[in-house]
Amino acid sequence: MAPRRLPDAAMWNELLAAFGLMLVLEGIMPFLSPRALRQTLLRMARLEDRLLRFAGLASMLLGLLVLYFFR
Repeated sequence: MAPRRLPDAAMWNELLAAFGLMLVLEGIMPFLSPRALRQTLLRMARLEDRLLRFAGLASMLLGLLVLYFFR
């Protein structure tokens, strides 16, 4: 099945909507519990690079799966 093509304006609208949603989701934790976020970031800073890369890869793959199954 060929991917559907969006007109350029519609593509930019979707991209900006996705970016806005990402900003909303990223802002939830600092808004609700800044102390917990700070503690989590400090713990993450002490992790090995290998583990952070793995977490980043897992996050990207999960995001791709969500996009694939729900789009």
